[in-house]
Amino acid sequence: MTRRRDIGTDDPRVRVRPGRGSRPRTKQRPAHNDAVIGTVIRIDRGHYRIRLADPSLTEDGTGDITAMKARELGRGRVVVGDRVGLVGDISGRRDTRARMVRVEERRTLLRRSAEDGDAAGSQKPVVANADLLVIVVAVADPAPRPRMIDRYLVAAYDAGMEPLIVLTKTDLADAAPLTELYSPLGVRCLATRLHPHNPETGPSQADDERPDDGVEAVRQVLDGTVSVLVGHSGVGKSTLINALVPGADRATGHVNEVTGRGRHTSTSLQALELPGGGWVIDTPGVRSFGVSHVGSADILRGFPDLARVAEDCPRGCTHEEGVVDCALDEWASTADGPDASGASAAREERRARVESFRRLLAPSLEAEDPTRP
Repeated sequence: MTRRRDIGTDDPRVRVRPGRGSRPRTKQRPAHNDAVIGTVIRIDRGHYRIRLADPSLTEDGTGDITAMKARELGRGRVVVGDRVGLVGDISGRRDTRARMVRVEERRTLLRRSAEDGDAAGSQKPVVANADLLVIVVAVADPAPRPRMIDRYLVAAYDAGMEPLIVLTKTDLADAAPLTELYSPLGVRCLATRLHPHNPETGPSQADDERPDDGVEAVRQVLDGTVSVLVGHSGVGKSTLINALVPGADRATGHVNEVTGRGRHTSTSLQALELPGGGWVIDTPGVRSFGVSHVGSADILRGFPDLARVAEDCPRGCTHEEGVVDCALDEWASTADGPDASGASAAREERRARVESFRRLLAPSLEAEDPTRP
């Protein structure tokens, strides 16, 4: 006997549509083996500007198209520098959109941690697949902030990127103190005379009359690489970009004479192609750069010599000064040399390197324990 479905009424004239099936949604996604590969060069309000690996696929031959992100990629999963797979219309014609369906494996990933509010401690990806982290620092106006530079270095080592410090406004103050501070780390420092609205480097002078501003040395290092420029506001990042990439027209600002702080001029990340090959990625100026997600083991990746020594440390060693049985202390005090003076110089060099490494540990240790002195 077939049981009648209870529809909440005895009136036979009331008809009820059959219920929908409960078939679950499949978690399988198309492989998109025919997806075209491109690189994200800019993100603007949910629209992604892509440079295709094969520029001939676009109608105008530039390789630049606009794409939307597939829902399954999730929020915040795609950053500038990512290599992505695309399907749909890749012609680049006006009002057309391709669709990003996957993110390729990353070589490097620059990250920062949130330091305030409910999101404190959470990680945010910044740029993918870059080779160099170019830390732009003004020697004056505004004054350099070594603790900020240290945080950038920590982020570079965590990301697997090589750090480079570019000093600007060296016509205003001596660059030697900063160069000497970071030489034990093996970080290269390049000095330039660039700063916004500098009449010495302004466009009114002919190229053959303009003094050497140091930009050519920076250009030679950056050519053929993917570089990310970072630094707090007012240090001259946009000015450096404009000098490296003709026609970039990045807005430049000035430093407030009262607060000593610069005004944010770059408001979004954008990858710009260098004339000599490679890319440079400009980032908005920031006043903090959290690295609480980075541990001592991550920082050690930037110091292969110290990493080998640290293998003899006790388990769980933080490598900070004063820790019992840290192998770095013995290593720093036992250097040899051809004679007494040579051995002394070698020990001093090792001590300086260990001290510099420990200075970089400070931001991570402070994040792990805010009560730490």
